[in-house]
Amino acid sequence: MTSTLFHSARKLDAHGEVDDFWMLVVGTTITATGTGHERPDAAAQVDVGGHWLVPGFLDLHGHGGGGHSYDDGAEHLAAAIATHRAHGTTRSVISLVANPLDELVASLGIIADLAAVDPLVLGAHLEGPFLAPGNRGAHSPAYLVEPQPATVDLLLNASRGALRQITIAPELPNALEAIQVLVEAGAAVAIGHTTAHDVLAHRAFDAGARILTHAFNAMPGIHHRAPGPVVAAFDDDRVTLELILDGKHVHPSVAHLAFMAAPGRIALVTDAMAAAGSEDGDYILGSLNVAVRDGLAMLRGTSTLAGSTLTQDRALRIAIRDSHIAPTAAIEALTLTPARALGLDHRHGLLATGFVADAVVLDHDWQVTAVWADGLKLA
Repeated sequence: MTSTLFHSARKLDAHGEVDDFWMLVVGTTITATGTGHERPDAAAQVDVGGHWLVPGFLDLHGHGGGGHSYDDGAEHLAAAIATHRAHGTTRSVISLVANPLDELVASLGIIADLAAVDPLVLGAHLEGPFLAPGNRGAHSPAYLVEPQPATVDLLLNASRGALRQITIAPELPNALEAIQVLVEAGAAVAIGHTTAHDVLAHRAFDAGARILTHAFNAMPGIHHRAPGPVVAAFDDDRVTLELILDGKHVHPSVAHLAFMAAPGRIALVTDAMAAAGSEDGDYILGSLNVAVRDGLAMLRGTSTLAGSTLTQDRALRIAIRDSHIAPTAAIEALTLTPARALGLDHRHGLLATGFVADAVVLDHDWQVTAVWADGLKLA
């Protein structure tokens, strides 16, 4: 197996910052780390030149990029993923909006096929179809259904074990029972696109849900007499809160509040649609028309946000500069926290011995300059 030594780096991960850091990669795995000039030999060397070396980013929730949607088939899926990899996202969960069940079955099959040959694709996230009509966001109301056992089984079978995450509104009939079934099948269950109050959210977490889909968006907000699902998630140390930190979905000051209320449990996601890494224009999200103007994606003719045009490196910069989050915590929210939400934190999210060799070099302005995944250079 090939070996590569990364050296002269400022390491930054959830465990903190280390200067003059080096790490040895053999094949797809980090096999040794250290500091200083006494370093092991390797077939190749990468001089990081004093820049930041951080783990590869993991996106729990995205719908496309580079002008391509994840819903539109294998070719578009690959092109969209490539866009995000160039921005530091080395591992992706592929999110699907509500569509007719036969289309979701087909999409799940495509994602399962891709995940089987590409370890950087972690599997599928069904954001629809089990959503509350009253908080559906950019999901077609025509394709929302209740999580009845037969429907849950259909989607699980279609995913062939590649269903990583699924969003459910817990107030729907049979939702709490479906959460238990899905958890037993190995999926990480999120609650979202919901009108639920805090008591019902707590019940969903007790049933096995462990993620809050894009906190604050498409759910009741925090009221002093009605705390809602966000505060329920703050109160439960088992729960990871997704956050779309593009400066539009959640105000940077509110994002700061979330980081303080749930330290180590915020996962910065993109919820990106096809315009991420591309340009303004008219797009399709699922079956709905989306207009993107000045980087803001909205259902055409409405004020409803329709995903984002975010990449994870930009979320990092907004976290540090606008939300005043410590760099260690911001990097954790892009790496170890989302890995933990999927039960992958034993191999993903740190620059440490035994972890996958996913790494991103960032300059002093937090711009991506190089990306590696499984020891191979992507960008």
